[in-house]
Amino acid sequence: MTDTDHVSPGGPTVVRALDEIVIRTVSVGPMANNAYLLTCRRSGAQLLIDAADNPDRLLALVREGSGSARLDLVVTTHRHPDHLQALRSVVAVTGAHVAAGADDADAIARATETSVGRRLHDGDPVTAGHLTLQVVALRGHTPGSIALVYREPEHASAPGAVPGRAHLFTGDSLFPGGPGRTTSTATFTALMDDLEARVFARFDDQTLVYPGHGDPTTLGAERPHVQEWRARGW
Repeated sequence: MTDTDHVSPGGPTVVRALDEIVIRTVSVGPMANNAYLLTCRRSGAQLLIDAADNPDRLLALVREGSGSARLDLVVTTHRHPDHLQALRSVVAVTGAHVAAGADDADAIARATETSVGRRLHDGDPVTAGHLTLQVVALRGHTPGSIALVYREPEHASAPGAVPGRAHLFTGDSLFPGGPGRTTSTATFTALMDDLEARVFARFDDQTLVYPGHGDPTTLGAERPHVQEWRARGW
């Protein structure tokens, strides 16, 4: 990754344009949460991952991708308050649908007074226009934490594209340097088990990881340390 991938609250949007999709990243709120806007280049459909904070900034982000402020879906990666402070406002303005991991959906709905119309499970497809992503359930940080994965097409040819490369949006389940925070030995073990089986065993080293806070990384950078994380217990 490069310095151009870094975002900070109040800073500019980082844009990655690929063959099928444009990925826009901003950082919002006092905890520097990352929010990701995915725009289908063919249809103009848009999906927002984590309406975390600062609704005005997020709505401006939506307009960066769509002059009509089109937003089809907001996916909330998990129930923690810093990831959903702007959800109610963004949905009220855009009319977007809301999706979240099945085991976090009720808590998110109560906290935001917003209907969670779709409860996501491991392996479910999530669509935005002509784009399809897949849910990866990563239990442990919260019971219903999820990641989303998008794969570039095998015919990818845009500048910077890599045919077949995966882009993994991990919420707070995986960061540069280790898994997200857990509150017990059991939840730590559950998260590590899911990360090993559902992430590291499935995706190759060129996979880009977009975390809920901080800079992106790759699975290749993190893979050598997986057993260290398990041994240290956090």
